[in-house]
Amino acid sequence: MAHQFHSTSLREYDIRGILGKTLGAEDADAIGRGFGTLIRRAGGNCVAVGYDGRESSPMLEEALVKGLTATGCNVVRVGLGPTPMLYYAEASMDDVDGGIMITGSHNPPDYNGFKMVFQGGPFFGADIQKLGAMATAGDWDDKGDTGTSREQPMLDAYIDRITKGADQFAEFRVGWDAGNGAAGPALEQLITKLPGEHHCIYTKVDGTFPNHHPDPTEPENLVDLQKLVADNDLDFGIAFDGDGDRIGAIDGEGRIIWGDQLMQIFAADVLAEEPGSTIIADVKASQALYDKIAELGGKPLMWKTGHSLIKSKMKETGSPLAGEMSGHIFFKNDYYGFDDALYAAVRLIKAATTLGKSVTQMRSDMPDMINTPEMRFQVDESRKFAAVDEIVARMKAAGANMSDIDGARVNTDDGWWLLRASNTQDVLVARAEASSEAGLQRLMDQIDEQLALSGIERGETVGH
Repeated sequence: MAHQFHSTSLREYDIRGILGKTLGAEDADAIGRGFGTLIRRAGGNCVAVGYDGRESSPMLEEALVKGLTATGCNVVRVGLGPTPMLYYAEASMDDVDGGIMITGSHNPPDYNGFKMVFQGGPFFGADIQKLGAMATAGDWDDKGDTGTSREQPMLDAYIDRITKGADQFAEFRVGWDAGNGAAGPALEQLITKLPGEHHCIYTKVDGTFPNHHPDPTEPENLVDLQKLVADNDLDFGIAFDGDGDRIGAIDGEGRIIWGDQLMQIFAADVLAEEPGSTIIADVKASQALYDKIAELGGKPLMWKTGHSLIKSKMKETGSPLAGEMSGHIFFKNDYYGFDDALYAAVRLIKAATTLGKSVTQMRSDMPDMINTPEMRFQVDESRKFAAVDEIVARMKAAGANMSDIDGARVNTDDGWWLLRASNTQDVLVARAEASSEAGLQRLMDQIDEQLALSGIERGETVGH
């Protein structure tokens, strides 16, 4: 018995595809068989499984569990909920050796996928390719469905954990947008444990996402939250992506608080508790964040983009806090170190309490930088990494002040610009930040020049 995955489904950080086209029940079964085999061979015997609110998720969960139990693995089915609830189950249950979340995250409704945790660590890159090779070879342990399966809802325990100490928080008036994603029921329970006044929209789980796309990093998806905050004169607003592992936020004036700006607030709170510690942010983050961490007495560390890569670096450095522009925020300080948007929301309330400033004031205190959104330029898959290598080599030869940990991030008198290859799409990703419009234009001209020298036309940007 063997299985061949579609060539596009095995990604860097997860397995993802379009239902009925590049992903189906047979893939879920094969993932279960491969992952269960690896867990058993590593000395484990139990895997937690959860799923999001997409219409295809229960079907995929059933097939995944079938594959896992066929290897002799026992399964704990934690049910419908956000991805961090599954991460919490894996981290907190003594008899669990790994976890798989069925989720399409913020992708369109016809997508779905799988995120995995292996014995407390991220499972990505070569690990995912290993599942593909095992499937092709039929290299699975077959124990004839000897594994057991039990249902164990985790929502109550998860909410209790992330609201620990919340009764000490100041009272704020907060708006919430669950985006019809898997975080909706968790949010409804969460607000009952928080002081203050809470206004929620789109908490009903609906895998067709009828109100707006569940990606809080896109400004058009925050319009309804901005209206909610304005109409009710609220202190700030929080939004979640489709599976609740990425956070979006706005202040009381409706201004977006981007991921790296949230990190400035979180860093101030965490460094007050763990002075001098290392705080990690990805290569797309504002220089203002790195400067703020240093100003607060912390050690700023710039690292590669990608939630699995960030988690690995946190373990290596002992960092209590890390974050990405995309809204993945990781707290090891008083938590487990995985990305959890609901917990990050609770920590924003805590930070406003302990720092003694409103979220709007903290947003106003940040320097005004002019930056581009994340720009993506189509490039052939076979060229994307080579093109970035060429750009890095040219900039080094020119004596540029730069970091090459993840593409080329080049510092100039005007600010900085970044060109890197996406790990998940056939695109180059660019971003630039300056203190003036003229400076930003000069940085964009440098990006255009480097793309042209590698034979790439900037043309129109492409979406996520």
